[in-house]
Amino acid sequence: MKPRKITNQIYWMGSIDWDRRLFDSLIPLPDGTSYNAYLVKGSDKIALVDTVDPAMANELLYQLEGVDKIDYIISNHAEQDHSGSIPHVLSKFPEAKIVTTTKAKGMLIELLRIPEKFFITIEDGGILSLGDKTLKFIYTPWVHWPETMVTYLQEDKVLFSCDFFGSHLATSNLYVIDEGRVYEAAKRYYAEIMMPFRKIIAKNLKKLESYDIEMIAPSHGPIYPRPSFIIDAYRDWIFNAPRNTVVLPYVSMHKSTKLMVDHFVAALVERGVGVEQFNLVVTDIGKLAISLVDACTIIIGTPTVLAGPHPLAIYAAFLSNALRPKAKFLSIIGSYGWGGKTIEVLSGMIPNLKVEIIDPVLSKGVPKESDFKAIEHLAEIISMKHQELNIK
Repeated sequence: MKPRKITNQIYWMGSIDWDRRLFDSLIPLPDGTSYNAYLVKGSDKIALVDTVDPAMANELLYQLEGVDKIDYIISNHAEQDHSGSIPHVLSKFPEAKIVTTTKAKGMLIELLRIPEKFFITIEDGGILSLGDKTLKFIYTPWVHWPETMVTYLQEDKVLFSCDFFGSHLATSNLYVIDEGRVYEAAKRYYAEIMMPFRKIIAKNLKKLESYDIEMIAPSHGPIYPRPSFIIDAYRDWIFNAPRNTVVLPYVSMHKSTKLMVDHFVAALVERGVGVEQFNLVVTDIGKLAISLVDACTIIIGTPTVLAGPHPLAIYAAFLSNALRPKAKFLSIIGSYGWGGKTIEVLSGMIPNLKVEIIDPVLSKGVPKESDFKAIEHLAEIISMKHQELNIK
């Protein structure tokens, strides 16, 4: 794909990865992704803001064929999908300098073996003049690595936000056209990548409030011509209270746990509590992550395997702990044959969650009437606790 003009002397470069379905050998990409780089031509100097994943380096180099020089390569983030093609760009433009944070410099030297002579480090709030265009660099640590920054083009009021506000979405649209589709992709992106650092990201979000931003150009997904759309979404995900929803990841081996889950879901719905139910055998983990953004309560459903929880339930607990959602309550439902330490194991896996643990309900074998009554009681407790917090 050829470079695409955004506005006066600003061009999108990069690649659309239509076929990629897994990121970091971990994160599902049901809609592919893109790697966005941006060329900014000033009256005196030219800057390339970020590069692309190394697998797509040839596409970026093709887009740069008509460019006579690059004075600066702006590295907002050292991760390979953003900076991995810097060595290829340097081979074409050996006079270019890499502009980045001090932490990112060290990482790029270690990750990509780039010689130190190519680097210019800048401080938070630092300015770089391209002549009639001025780049300002804003540190945004832990969005989502410790070295990250964003770049603000002052004259055009464009924020090159790197991973901040991004979405894993392969689309031919340069700009956000379908806000509903982008909203879900951006929420998935936030849930899987940003949510563990939401308290720090909240500070970075506030840091941007003083800037007049007319366009946000992220490193993944389409450009936002209406920045308030994604900024307001982030404010909701970070600052607003959780919703009147229970997220229920579960696995069942011989249907005993499934019977518990079915009865529990019905009991919650009868009490006006929303439920997001996920069978871990077939679940898109990204969908589970999205649901955790707004959940007030997490319930893990599991049978007992070799005296402990099912491995898929262990993964759900590990994921919830790693993502650190703003949930307020957690419990466990399930079944066992002769005994075990399911509750102890799962309870010990969630040190990062600031939640109240509600007494679990486990049935011995196929659930009996008394087990279903206990399940209904658990649903009643959850409903009451949500009401006490005025969760809507």
